[in-house]
Amino acid sequence: MSEPQRARRPGGRSARVGAEVHQAVTDLISERGYGNFTVGDVAARAGVADSSIYRRWGSLETLLADVALTRLNVQSPMPDTGSLAGDLRTYAAQVAREITGPDGLALLRLAIALSSTGEQGLLARDDVLAERGRQLQSMLDRAVERGERAPDALEVLDHVMAPMYIRVLFGLGSLTPDYIDGLVDRLLDA
Repeated sequence: MSEPQRARRPGGRSARVGAEVHQAVTDLISERGYGNFTVGDVAARAGVADSSIYRRWGSLETLLADVALTRLNVQSPMPDTGSLAGDLRTYAAQVAREITGPDGLALLRLAIALSSTGEQGLLARDDVLAERGRQLQSMLDRAVERGERAPDALEVLDHVMAPMYIRVLFGLGSLTPDYIDGLVDRLLDA
Protein backbone atom coordinates (compact mmCIF):
# COMPACT_ATOMS: atom_id res chain seq x y z
CA MET A 1 0.00 0.00 0.00
CA SER A 2 1.42 3.37 -0.98
CA GLU A 3 1.78 6.27 1.39
CA PRO A 4 -0.86 8.97 1.12
CA GLN A 5 0.37 12.11 -0.61
CA ARG A 6 1.08 14.97 1.72
CA ALA A 7 -1.02 18.02 1.03
CA ARG A 8 0.72 21.34 0.45
CA ARG A 9 0.02 23.83 3.15
CA PRO A 10 -1.03 27.22 1.88
CA GLY A 11 1.21 29.85 3.38
CA GLY A 12 3.97 27.32 4.07
CA ARG A 13 7.56 27.34 2.91
CA SER A 14 6.59 27.43 -0.77
CA ALA A 15 4.55 30.61 -0.31
CA ARG A 16 7.32 32.21 1.75
CA VAL A 17 9.96 31.39 -0.88
CA GLY A 18 7.70 32.72 -3.65
CA ALA A 19 7.20 35.98 -1.77
CA GLU A 20 10.94 36.32 -1.10
CA VAL A 21 11.79 35.70 -4.76
CA HIS A 22 9.14 38.20 -5.89
CA GLN A 23 10.49 40.84 -3.50
CA ALA A 24 14.04 40.15 -4.67
CA VAL A 25 12.98 40.74 -8.29
CA THR A 26 11.19 43.97 -7.39
CA ASP A 27 14.19 45.22 -5.41
CA LEU A 28 16.63 44.36 -8.20
CA ILE A 29 14.52 46.13 -10.81
CA SER A 30 14.37 49.21 -8.58
CA GLU A 31 18.12 49.17 -7.96
CA ARG A 32 19.54 48.04 -11.29
CA GLY A 33 16.77 48.23 -13.87
CA TYR A 34 15.53 45.45 -16.11
CA GLY A 35 18.15 43.40 -17.90
CA ASN A 36 20.85 44.14 -15.34
CA PHE A 37 20.47 41.05 -13.19
CA THR A 38 20.31 37.30 -13.57
CA VAL A 39 18.46 34.39 -12.01
CA GLY A 40 21.59 33.95 -9.88
CA ASP A 41 21.26 37.51 -8.57
CA VAL A 42 17.59 36.92 -7.72
CA ALA A 43 18.41 33.63 -6.01
CA ALA A 44 21.20 35.19 -3.95
CA ARG A 45 18.98 38.10 -2.90
CA ALA A 46 16.12 35.75 -1.97
CA GLY A 47 18.37 33.23 -0.23
CA VAL A 48 17.39 30.30 -2.45
CA ALA A 49 19.18 28.12 -4.98
CA ASP A 50 19.12 29.03 -8.68
CA SER A 51 17.70 25.59 -9.36
CA SER A 52 14.67 26.40 -7.18
CA ILE A 53 13.85 29.37 -9.38
CA TYR A 54 14.34 27.42 -12.62
CA ARG A 55 12.26 24.51 -11.29
CA ARG A 56 9.36 26.76 -10.29
CA TRP A 57 9.41 29.39 -13.06
CA GLY A 58 11.55 27.95 -15.86
CA SER A 59 13.12 31.23 -16.97
CA LEU A 60 13.80 34.76 -15.80
CA GLU A 61 11.18 36.14 -18.19
CA THR A 62 8.49 33.80 -16.82
CA LEU A 63 9.44 34.82 -13.28
CA LEU A 64 9.25 38.50 -14.22
CA ALA A 65 5.81 38.02 -15.78
CA ASP A 66 4.65 36.17 -12.66
CA VAL A 67 5.89 39.02 -10.46
CA ALA A 68 4.04 41.59 -12.57
CA LEU A 69 0.77 39.63 -12.72
CA THR A 70 0.82 38.65 -9.06
CA ARG A 71 1.47 42.23 -8.05
CA LEU A 72 -1.37 43.48 -10.23
CA ASN A 73 -3.81 40.90 -8.90
CA VAL A 74 -2.93 41.58 -5.27
CA GLN A 75 -2.64 45.35 -5.43
CA SER A 76 -5.28 46.08 -8.08
CA PRO A 77 -7.93 43.36 -8.11
CA MET A 78 -10.91 43.86 -10.40
CA PRO A 79 -13.60 45.55 -8.33
CA ASP A 80 -17.31 44.79 -8.35
CA THR A 81 -19.07 47.86 -6.94
CA GLY A 82 -22.38 47.33 -8.71
CA SER A 83 -21.86 49.93 -11.46
CA LEU A 84 -19.40 50.33 -14.31
CA ALA A 85 -18.53 53.88 -13.28
CA GLY A 86 -17.82 52.71 -9.74
CA ASP A 87 -15.81 49.72 -10.96
CA LEU A 88 -13.70 51.83 -13.32
CA ARG A 89 -13.07 54.57 -10.74
CA THR A 90 -12.10 52.02 -8.10
CA TYR A 91 -9.88 50.08 -10.48
CA ALA A 92 -8.18 53.23 -11.80
CA ALA A 93 -7.57 54.48 -8.24
CA GLN A 94 -6.05 51.09 -7.29
CA VAL A 95 -3.76 51.15 -10.32
CA ALA A 96 -2.77 54.75 -9.55
CA ARG A 97 -1.84 53.79 -5.97
CA GLU A 98 0.16 50.84 -7.25
CA ILE A 99 2.14 52.69 -9.92
CA THR A 100 2.90 55.65 -7.68
CA GLY A 101 3.87 53.44 -4.71
CA PRO A 102 7.41 52.54 -3.69
CA ASP A 103 7.87 49.84 -6.36
CA GLY A 104 5.45 51.24 -8.93
CA LEU A 105 7.93 52.75 -11.36
CA ALA A 106 10.03 49.57 -11.25
CA LEU A 107 6.99 47.48 -12.13
CA LEU A 108 6.05 49.80 -15.00
CA ARG A 109 9.58 49.51 -16.33
CA LEU A 110 9.32 45.74 -15.99
CA ALA A 111 6.16 45.72 -18.11
CA ILE A 112 7.89 47.82 -20.76
CA ALA A 113 10.97 45.63 -20.67
CA LEU A 114 8.94 42.46 -21.15
CA SER A 115 7.46 44.11 -24.23
CA SER A 116 10.85 44.64 -25.80
CA THR A 117 12.65 41.38 -25.01
CA GLY A 118 13.05 38.30 -27.13
CA GLU A 119 10.53 35.56 -27.74
CA GLN A 120 10.42 34.31 -24.13
CA GLY A 121 9.84 37.84 -22.88
CA LEU A 122 7.09 38.39 -25.42
CA LEU A 123 5.40 35.14 -24.41
CA ALA A 124 5.62 36.15 -20.74
CA ARG A 125 4.24 39.60 -21.54
CA ASP A 126 1.43 38.06 -23.58
CA ASP A 127 0.52 35.83 -20.61
CA VAL A 128 0.29 38.87 -18.32
CA LEU A 129 -1.74 40.86 -20.84
CA ALA A 130 -4.06 37.95 -21.61
CA GLU A 131 -4.83 37.31 -17.95
CA ARG A 132 -5.32 40.98 -17.13
CA GLY A 133 -7.43 41.37 -20.29
CA ARG A 134 -9.68 38.49 -19.18
CA GLN A 135 -10.12 40.12 -15.79
CA LEU A 136 -10.91 43.52 -17.30
CA GLN A 137 -13.32 41.93 -19.77
CA SER A 138 -15.16 40.20 -16.91
CA MET A 139 -15.73 43.61 -15.30
CA LEU A 140 -17.05 45.00 -18.59
CA ASP A 141 -19.24 41.92 -19.17
CA ARG A 142 -20.81 42.36 -15.72
CA ALA A 143 -21.72 45.93 -16.69
CA VAL A 144 -23.41 44.75 -19.91
CA GLU A 145 -25.31 42.09 -17.94
CA ARG A 146 -26.61 44.89 -15.68
CA GLY A 147 -27.81 46.75 -18.78
CA GLU A 148 -25.03 49.34 -18.85
CA ARG A 149 -23.27 50.43 -22.01
CA ALA A 150 -19.64 49.40 -21.65
CA PRO A 151 -16.59 50.39 -23.69
CA ASP A 152 -14.30 47.67 -24.93
CA ALA A 153 -11.18 46.75 -22.99
CA LEU A 154 -8.85 48.55 -25.41
CA GLU A 155 -10.77 51.78 -24.88
CA VAL A 156 -10.25 51.44 -21.11
CA LEU A 157 -6.53 50.97 -21.71
CA ASP A 158 -6.33 53.88 -24.18
CA HIS A 159 -8.39 56.38 -22.22
CA VAL A 160 -7.77 55.53 -18.58
CA MET A 161 -4.69 53.36 -18.01
CA ALA A 162 -2.31 54.72 -20.67
CA PRO A 163 -2.56 58.38 -19.58
CA MET A 164 -1.80 57.37 -15.99
CA TYR A 165 1.19 55.25 -17.05
CA ILE A 166 2.57 58.06 -19.21
CA ARG A 167 2.26 60.59 -16.37
CA VAL A 168 4.17 58.32 -14.02
CA LEU A 169 6.83 57.19 -16.49
CA PHE A 170 7.65 60.72 -17.60
CA GLY A 171 6.95 62.56 -14.34
CA LEU A 172 4.26 64.70 -15.97
CA GLY A 173 2.10 65.30 -12.92
CA SER A 174 0.42 63.59 -10.04
CA LEU A 175 -2.47 61.19 -10.29
CA THR A 176 -5.02 63.04 -8.19
CA PRO A 177 -8.47 61.59 -7.56
CA ASP A 178 -9.97 64.39 -9.71
CA TYR A 179 -7.64 63.56 -12.60
CA ILE A 180 -8.44 59.83 -12.38
CA ASP A 181 -12.20 60.41 -12.13
CA GLY A 182 -11.94 62.77 -15.12
CA LEU A 183 -10.34 60.04 -17.23
CA VAL A 184 -13.17 57.65 -16.36
CA ASP A 185 -15.85 60.32 -16.94
CA ARG A 186 -14.48 61.20 -20.39
CA LEU A 187 -14.41 57.51 -21.35
CA LEU A 188 -17.97 56.91 -20.23
CA ASP A 189 -19.27 60.15 -21.80
CA ALA A 190 -17.70 59.36 -25.20
